[in-house]
Amino acid sequence: MSIGIDYGRGQTNIDHKTGIRYGVIHSSEVVQAWADSSEPDTGPPTCPKCGNEAVEYDGDKHSEYEVDKHAYEDFACEDCKFVFDGSEAYPGDVENFYLEDEEYSAWSDSYGDIFVMRSPYYTYAQFCGPCAPGALHLSNPKGPDSGAERCYCFDHSWFDNGKAPYRVFEVDGNEEVFPEEKE
Repeated sequence: MSIGIDYGRGQTNIDHKTGIRYGVIHSSEVVQAWADSSEPDTGPPTCPKCGNEAVEYDGDKHSEYEVDKHAYEDFACEDCKFVFDGSEAYPGDVENFYLEDEEYSAWSDSYGDIFVMRSPYYTYAQFCGPCAPGALHLSNPKGPDSGAERCYCFDHSWFDNGKAPYRVFEVDGNEEVFPEEKE
């Protein structure tokens, strides 16, 4: 069983501080946990008139600006002196989601693939193809003795059945973490 090809040549999709690669998993495998934990990546707020970056509305600073007639005063464009609300500041469809907390840093692309970029857990897996150079695909797990690289992953609690489809190890201590017994 091949561990794949490192198309990133050790330079991309890797945490250079720890040497642990980014793990990639499709959101359908952790759909409920991802929906509960992630936030939409809307990008920075922009002006609906000119497209420039918007700032939070400040009554002292922006009170003389033109106000959109149906707007809550959420944002202001200092270039065209216009005030508008959040629904206009983030007009596009959300395609990406992210998670940034004390344990995890993860981001999903428009195809539904989640890149786990920081986690207190890791596993071993096969390299992804050229579309995610240097990352490891969590759907192709490997064992610790396979010659495969380590990659960040979600723990067992992220999966509906309470068990990850790969072995889970703690980054601190390198101990294997087992699923909790169901009563």
